[in-house]
Amino acid sequence: MRRLIVTLLVVCQSAQALIFGGIALFLPLIRTDLGLSFAQAGTLAAASSLTYALMQVPSGFLADRYSPRTLFLIGLLGTNLLAAMFAVLHSYDMLLINQALSGFFRALVFAPGLMLISEQFPSDRRATAMGLYVAGGFSSNILLSSTGPLLVGPLGWRLLFVLFAASGLLALVLYLRAAGPAVPKPAPDHPVRVADLPVLLRHRIVWLTGVIQFARLAVAQGFTFWLPTWLVVDRGQSLAAAGLVAALGAAVTAPANFLGGYVSDRIGRPLLVISGSLVVLTAGLALLTYVPGMPAVLVVVALISMVVQVYFGPLFALPIAVLGTQRAGLISGFGNFCANLGGFAFVYLLGAVKDATGSFRAGFLSLAALCVVALVAAFFARTRSDLSTYSRPSATA
Repeated sequence: MRRLIVTLLVVCQSAQALIFGGIALFLPLIRTDLGLSFAQAGTLAAASSLTYALMQVPSGFLADRYSPRTLFLIGLLGTNLLAAMFAVLHSYDMLLINQALSGFFRALVFAPGLMLISEQFPSDRRATAMGLYVAGGFSSNILLSSTGPLLVGPLGWRLLFVLFAASGLLALVLYLRAAGPAVPKPAPDHPVRVADLPVLLRHRIVWLTGVIQFARLAVAQGFTFWLPTWLVVDRGQSLAAAGLVAALGAAVTAPANFLGGYVSDRIGRPLLVISGSLVVLTAGLALLTYVPGMPAVLVVVALISMVVQVYFGPLFALPIAVLGTQRAGLISGFGNFCANLGGFAFVYLLGAVKDATGSFRAGFLSLAALCVVALVAAFFARTRSDLSTYSRPSATA
């Protein structure tokens, strides 16, 4: 039963990831249908990312204080209903509002979902559990990127969003049936309070991992969101070819994500996994727009995709391992708040840079520079005495 619950949690995460991924993949069609500039098209994702970011700390706080399962279910329901509405809207302003609300409900899925899947694993496999959870989103992108371009012709992007919503609601129902009635948890001796956040922010490990989180999602979303458009507009590829390249990237990312958490748990050195990933990302993003020919592009895309989220699990597990699990939702919420500020800023920035310069090159190079900043933060985290308590995850509270 534990494996079934874990599988359904991953499927629920995968289903809602289809919605955000669908906007990225079909953005050339959506932009043409609505007559949007590149900057306006970027705001569809940026609006969702902004509200999603602003809700991360409240979501983590509520998950610590109340039931993460209830929040998880509310978030899934809202996200999928809004996806169905997205399919019938024609006004850019209404689509923007729709995506802002979608970010609100998606936030109720993330931190509570991390807590729910972590409960299914022993404490020394926390990074593995977290890596598995987010790997589901990339698994769904493989299906989306490989089949979406084939289906969008006969069905249209609007009907596909209806199908995304239906699959998400089905996954929600199946999870409810498998998990059974909620079991009330005993009240903690020291309930989570709003005042706990300033206390957590006194620890430099929280701020240092926050800087890395900012860079992590700025790169992950900036790269994956604009990759299909870059291939179509700057490289002259068809939407079907761009979808296959995106599918290749997702196919590489999904298992690497799980492997990153597994390796981090096994060797007990999360910062080694984090730093190594950032070094590879810096090189890959710096090379992306300079390599000639599609074979070379495929190699660089595969390289970036291999490490773009491989350090997700170690990065989320690290501050929890140092500071304890009682405020895990709040810690994860703050980390993902920083991450989604990065995603919001750079998804919009890459579109604005394209409008201003006529090329995505400066945008991708800015992501490479951001990885260097994250490497500096990882170096200072490595030298902090706080991390002496993190020899292996199994040794932590």
